[in-house]
Amino acid sequence: MVAKLLDEDPEQAYGFSRVALRLASRVPAVREAAGFAAYAVGKYGEALAEFRAARRMTGSVELWPVMADCERGLSRPEKALAMAGEPEVQKLDRAGQVEMRLVAAGARRDMGQADAAVVTLQSPELASNSVQPWTARLRYAYADALLEVGREDEAREWFAKALEADQGGTTNASDRLAELDGVEFTDALEDEDETESAGEAGDVTETAAPAQRDGSEASEAPDAPEAAATEGAAPADAPREERPEQG
Repeated sequence: MVAKLLDEDPEQAYGFSRVALRLASRVPAVREAAGFAAYAVGKYGEALAEFRAARRMTGSVELWPVMADCERGLSRPEKALAMAGEPEVQKLDRAGQVEMRLVAAGARRDMGQADAAVVTLQSPELASNSVQPWTARLRYAYADALLEVGREDEAREWFAKALEADQGGTTNASDRLAELDGVEFTDALEDEDETESAGEAGDVTETAAPAQRDGSEASEAPDAPEAAATEGAAPADAPREERPEQG
């Protein structure tokens, strides 16, 4: 249930993870799932504790990048950056090393070192023309870092490259490109609703106008309080959505 709900309803996924912890806290997969659920709702301290527990149980280093990102979430970018230089990083697969590079660049930006973040993201994976699961996010992060240091033309180029590689819509590169190009999108359905509302308001005004000009109607004082009460009555309350992102 945690895996099923994590993206669509992280709060509910977190609730299921707490139940799973009570039932099977010594199962590594449960601790890992609880960590991701806590991470999804911004409970970085809890997430880090669960990831550490899962790592102790399995001896695996695959959670190292997300553990470092939890340190960022706890406003400890220095610790995240230190983790990027630990021997565990060399034991990660290629995807894990790219994730670690993204976290390290984020930590640099947290510390106000925007130029260093740009350099951190420069890598063989960034230069490669092949498209991997991490390619769009890596290119997007690089474009964003370039934009922060004022290299707008290069940023636009890399946002375009990120969009080209973004098969699953994991980034909002298209929106960023539009923003840089000064393009604004409008919701056609919303505009249509506004037009209809304006038309209805006009109809009401036209209907009410003749009555206001009719002297005989205005002289009927006894009916005025009742009409005012009816017109001023408040309508019944109408029935009444995020995580959230994320790493």
